[in-house]
Amino acid sequence: MMSCTVQSLVLVPWFLVVVGLAGGEVSSETAMFPAMFVFGDSLVDNGNNNHLNSLARSNYLPYGIDFAGNQPTGRFSNGKTIVDFIGELLGLPEIPAFMDTVDGGVDILQGVNYASAAGGILEETGRHLGERFSMGRQVENFEKTLMEISRSMRRESVKEYMAKSLVVVSLGNNDYINNYLKPTLFLTSSIYDPTSFADLLLSNFTTHLLELYGKGFRKFVIAGVGPLGCIPDQLAARAALPGECVEAVNEMAELFNNRLVSLVDRLNSDSKTASEAIFVYGNTYGAAVDILTNPFNYGFEVTDRGCCGVGRNRGEITCLPLAVPCAFRDRHVFWDAFHPTQAFNLIIALRAFNGSKSDCYPINLSQLSRL
Repeated sequence: MMSCTVQSLVLVPWFLVVVGLAGGEVSSETAMFPAMFVFGDSLVDNGNNNHLNSLARSNYLPYGIDFAGNQPTGRFSNGKTIVDFIGELLGLPEIPAFMDTVDGGVDILQGVNYASAAGGILEETGRHLGERFSMGRQVENFEKTLMEISRSMRRESVKEYMAKSLVVVSLGNNDYINNYLKPTLFLTSSIYDPTSFADLLLSNFTTHLLELYGKGFRKFVIAGVGPLGCIPDQLAARAALPGECVEAVNEMAELFNNRLVSLVDRLNSDSKTASEAIFVYGNTYGAAVDILTNPFNYGFEVTDRGCCGVGRNRGEITCLPLAVPCAFRDRHVFWDAFHPTQAFNLIIALRAFNGSKSDCYPINLSQLSRL
């Protein structure tokens, strides 16, 4: 089994904190937040789609080949996701997928993950892949969790618990790769130009984000969309030249991300929300571009093709059941046509936890925990 530990990254120049994560053990005795609630897509899904009638599932090997037990869990990686590592850095245990909590008997008081592969900000995003939870549906699913939490705490305690808990939101990627960039399946690209589409996404995103605020959350981390023009799927589909990304696609992602930053600024200065809450933008786009531009600084050798997949850039067909992946997975940025390896995920998590304002704006997670 390959290990992915902080110790293996000690030469990374931005690495400011030594935290032992070897073997999945958490070194902190006290969690920095009482709980973490995750809303997102396949980048952070930890098993919800296992229970759905969906083509977007990863409950088979070689997914999970480097996870504890060398078994698939529904995570779209060879091992841990970004939020798995963030949870460990914050001193939290592994949190359950929402679908694993519906029958009861599962601890939900330290957080729940609602993320769903193929899910997006827009309700129709990913519909060609079958069942999935959109952002709106994920918020609805949280309401069921909140009812259970409210049964186990006094009202005053619930309010304090919610205000101190961490919310991680990572959505928007599928609204491009499983909606706007598939003109044969969706009409959005014929109705909206890229700027108007980014505006549409932000409007819907803001509505759902404020719904979560209205339910009592006060500490938010909002991840930007990654450089989608650099993922193997897009490199293969658009026949990108070797060493180059699809700039037109990256520019679309930046349009949306720029609006997210403006939203964070607006919410942090609004007289109502700013007095009670803090919203943080996680610059996953910038961090990913840095890694792709300077791969050797981070221990990577392969940046333009998946470790597991078929066809050009190993991105035309994503990782199939029992496929044989590459041997040196920690040297690859991408695990399959769409998703990064756990080695990449660890770097992003560390930058979110203790990085500069260019990584997490206006403050990082470590700073957020002290507010």
